[in-house]
Amino acid sequence: MTLERTNARHLCLRTLDNLAIDIIMKDKIHKAFEESINVKARFIDAKNVEKIFETAKIIAHAFNDGKKLILFGNGGSSSDASHLASEFVNRFKIERPGLPAIALNTDMAVITSIANDYDFSEVFARQLKSLAEEGDIVIAISTSGNSPNILKAMDVAKKRKLTTIAFTGAKGDRFASKATYAFIVPSEDTPRIQETHITLGHVLCQMVEDILFEAPRKKKSE
Repeated sequence: MTLERTNARHLCLRTLDNLAIDIIMKDKIHKAFEESINVKARFIDAKNVEKIFETAKIIAHAFNDGKKLILFGNGGSSSDASHLASEFVNRFKIERPGLPAIALNTDMAVITSIANDYDFSEVFARQLKSLAEEGDIVIAISTSGNSPNILKAMDVAKKRKLTTIAFTGAKGDRFASKATYAFIVPSEDTPRIQETHITLGHVLCQMVEDILFEAPRKKKSE
């Protein structure tokens, strides 16, 4: 076999290998989106629809009463907590006044001082003791439901008579049992759980906006 034929054969094999890899990778992309869609579809049953509407009304009433929304989580869930706090404080889908929401995972000086002086399991609990008032609403986010700092904060929230909303996954029963309202995503896959959590948070924000601002506007125009 000549050198030219050998090189051509190797090039052909590499091309076939690359095509096979492309097919596999594209299939993984489709599968990821399909899994995300399926998890959300299983989550949004009639029971959870009713619960979302109920919790949105509770959050809206708390804002009307001058209370605030407090969110927290670890890792990716901390980003979700910060993201959702920003949607309330700034705006989501409509022009409207800001709403008082705070994510407890954003101030590194506070978090590291508590972790250093006490323990990382105290980083949210001690902040709740300092910042939370009766009537405030808590959204705690944990895909596993097993984070000690989340569980400890939920105990503090109960003592402070705060309404608590838990976002968790299929293994978060212990965490969910500590909450006033619990949303359990039917999956053990962290990315799929997080994708449902942020969608849930967006829907809650939209419903709160509608209750506080859109519904009154429509009544005035009638």
